[in-house]
Amino acid sequence: MALRNQKTDYRTKQGFSVDFLAPDEIVAIHQATLEVLRDTGMKFHNKEALAVLKDGGCDVDMATKTVKIPEYIVMEAVASAPSHVYLAGREERHDRILQGNRVAWTNFGAGVEIYDAFSGGLRHPTVKDVGQTALVCDALDNVDVYSMAVVGRDAPAQVQDLLCAEAFLSNTTKHCHHIDLASGKAAKRFIDMGVAIAGGEDKLRERPVVSALICPTSPLQMSEHGCEIIMEFARRGIPINILSMGLAGGTTPVTLAGTLVVHNCEILGGIVLNQLTCKGSPVIYGSSTTTFDMRCMTAPVGSPELGMIGAGVAALAQFYNLPSYAAGG
Repeated sequence: MALRNQKTDYRTKQGFSVDFLAPDEIVAIHQATLEVLRDTGMKFHNKEALAVLKDGGCDVDMATKTVKIPEYIVMEAVASAPSHVYLAGREERHDRILQGNRVAWTNFGAGVEIYDAFSGGLRHPTVKDVGQTALVCDALDNVDVYSMAVVGRDAPAQVQDLLCAEAFLSNTTKHCHHIDLASGKAAKRFIDMGVAIAGGEDKLRERPVVSALICPTSPLQMSEHGCEIIMEFARRGIPINILSMGLAGGTTPVTLAGTLVVHNCEILGGIVLNQLTCKGSPVIYGSSTTTFDMRCMTAPVGSPELGMIGAGVAALAQFYNLPSYAAGG
C-alpha cells in the first residue's frame, strides 16, 4: 500500500495517443517552421490583414502580399493564445473543453454528396439534409460537437452558409462548429445567430455555443475571405479553428516531415493574424492534411498517413500548449 501511494514522478496517459515523433524531431520541425516564416513568408490576400500584420511588426510586401514573420512575433502569438478552448453546448451537459490530453469527438464534413438510403444512390445534399444530420448527431452519445456534416446545395450560393447554419442550429443541443463560412460578412451574421441564442454578446463570450473553421490555401497562403473570418472571430472573442488541408506530394512536400513544416507554417501564420487582431482570442490548431493519391487524383482521408500526420499535429499543438483538432479516417 505504501508503494502504491508514492506518486512522485508518477506519469499517466490521459487518452489514447500515437507518438511517432521524438521530442528532438518536433523541435526540428518547429525550427524549420520559424525559418520558413522568417525567410520565405506567407501570402495574405487581404489589405486589412496586411495592415494588421505590418502594424504588428511583420515585414510586409504590399505589392506581392507576402508577409515575413520574425520568430519573436510567432512565439508571442503562441504565448498569448489560450491553452484551452471552451466549446459550450446549447445544453450545459454538452459543454466540452479542448485542452492538453482531453479528447472530444465530432463528425466529419462538409460533404458535397450524400448517400440516399431510399434510392440507394448518391445525390446532392439539401439544407433539409443539414438539419437531419444535426438531429442524428444530437442523438449520438459519442459525438461531442456537431460540425456541419453536408452542404445544402439547393440553397442560393449567396446565403448557402447561413441557411445551413439555421438548419443545424435548430436541430441540436450540442456545440455547433461551422466549417463552410464563405466570407467575413457571413461570419459576422453567423456570430450574430450565436448572440441571439446565448442572449447577448457578453453571454456568448462566456458560453460560446458556436465556433467556425477556416482553411489556409496550401502552400503558404491565406485567402481574402479566410483573413476576414479569422479577424472577425478574433474581434468577437469566439473560437476559430485554423485548419490546414495540405496534400503531401501535391501542395506540400512528399515527406511527412516536410508536410508538417508547411502545415505548421500555415497554422502559425493564421494564429499570428488572429492574435495581432485581438490578443488572447480563442484559437484551435487544426488539421485535415493528408497525402495526395497521384493515380486517382484524390485526397484519401482514410489513409494511414492521415493518422500519422494527425498524430504529428497533436504533438506540435501540445508543444505550443494549444488545443488541437485533427481529422480522422
